[in-house]
Amino acid sequence: MTDPFMRAAIEEAEQGLGEGGIPIGSVIVHRGAILGRGHNRRVQRGSVVLHGEMDALENAGRQPAAVYRESVLYTTLSPCPMCTGAILLYGIPHVIVGENSTFQGDEELLRSRGVVVDVVDDAECIALMTSFIAANPTLWNEDIGE
Repeated sequence: MTDPFMRAAIEEAEQGLGEGGIPIGSVIVHRGAILGRGHNRRVQRGSVVLHGEMDALENAGRQPAAVYRESVLYTTLSPCPMCTGAILLYGIPHVIVGENSTFQGDEELLRSRGVVVDVVDDAECIALMTSFIAANPTLWNEDIGE
């Protein structure tokens, strides 16, 4: 049974895929409620920064620092260096990662800075990315800066 917050992140990823984008979703949870949700919108918006985590932060709106320090970020895929930086900048203490087998982000940097990182190896997250990468290798490589 998938955690309801990871389920929400997966729904975001599926929405992104349905829009012609990259299927990565994220939600930020504060005190048991979703504060912000988002998905990778680089293709849809022609953006260089709208990864799933960045979109969720943007959609959470401006929050006091104390809110971020009490939040958990759920993401369907291991956070890239940019998203890792945002997590550290805002002091989010806990990140739950759907999967890191298709892309290994900066989890060790997060851990070295005291962030709890849990990787759940969700089969649905793995399937979303595996099939997307196989069908769209050029777009995927662009998204991760290769």
